Amino acid sequence: MAFFEITGRSTGTRARTGVLSTLHGTIHTPVFMPVGTLGTVKALSVEDLTACGAQIILGNTYHLYLRPGCEVIDLFGGLHRFMNWKGPILTDSGGFQFFSLAQLTKTTEEGVSFQSHIDGSRHMFTPEMSVRVQQSLDSDIIMCLDECIAYPASRDAARTSLELTTRWAARCKAFWEEETGRKNALFAIVQGSMYKDLRAASADQLAALDLPGYAVGGLSVGEPKDLMMEMADHTLPLLPDHKPKYIMGVGTPEDLVELTAMGADMFDCVMPSRNARNGKLFTSTGAVNIANARHRLDTGPLDPHCTCYTCRNYSRAYLRHLYKANELLAYRLNTIHNIHYYTTLMADMREAIAEDRFDAFRKDFYERREGGGGVGLNARTTD
Repeated sequence: MAFFEITGRSTGTRARTGVLSTLHGTIHTPVFMPVGTLGTVKALSVEDLTACGAQIILGNTYHLYLRPGCEVIDLFGGLHRFMNWKGPILTDSGGFQFFSLAQLTKTTEEGVSFQSHIDGSRHMFTPEMSVRVQQSLDSDIIMCLDECIAYPASRDAARTSLELTTRWAARCKAFWEEETGRKNALFAIVQGSMYKDLRAASADQLAALDLPGYAVGGLSVGEPKDLMMEMADHTLPLLPDHKPKYIMGVGTPEDLVELTAMGADMFDCVMPSRNARNGKLFTSTGAVNIANARHRLDTGPLDPHCTCYTCRNYSRAYLRHLYKANELLAYRLNTIHNIHYYTTLMADMREAIAEDRFDAFRKDFYERREGGGGVGLNARTTD
């Protein structure tokens, strides 16, 4: 069976449905992947994630390498058994963490030397080392080590970065083929900052490697939202049509709808789980701040159209009480709802694309909303 098969297309947009086949199960796309940086989606058990409809989750190579360490995870044969998650796992390469912790890192042709943010110890990540650690985690989808740069960036800096990313991707591929026998899937990451011609050059260079999948990186790094969407819309068609296309670290429900329309297949961000812990909850009519006084006497569910455990069992008044009282249960109930909202949104989009009514779905999505889901949090941080 092919790793990725396109099963449907929207005639009015570039949206499509597909199936990813991995060692730990199949994934129906477009798909949202909850972020479990340290082997856990904060506040949730794997049983909660399954009940919420999560198909695949993320682990973070940098953080898991430092703590608990590969020697611990090796005892369990990988991250799946260690955290008791039976579905597929995607792991980041560490590239974004080196970007966000730039003051602790030094990048050379060989790789990235860095100082642990935990204990100050020194380490070195080469492209080969990144693949080796992800193989130790037994990831179903592993990412090539890339260099992510901040916005704004000069053209020269962006070109130098994307060319280094290409050379690193070729090294990742060689090591992946030799050491793993291609048993999992390796994705390369397009860079190029906010320069369309450099994005095109990066996509061309990486497509020549003929890897199982491709990601659009270097977004949500401080650029304006309209520029982020412009770069995504420009880059997605440049990637091989028969390969899965992954937008990294984005974003709001509106982002997911628009990026799906542009042809993206995979998404991740910390927004639903982090916002849940800050009392920001997503509903079919827009974002809700559960701390607001207007919910104090509200006996109804958070979202009457939602079928999650939280909405089936608890009122807005109770959720507000838990949050205002700093009760730990607030984190779990809020996170269950937000993750369920995101996975349900993706399922609804898959159904709309399969029935070739995605344009109508998108129109209805915006008509029902009262004010959008963006709450000003950086989606590209770890959770």
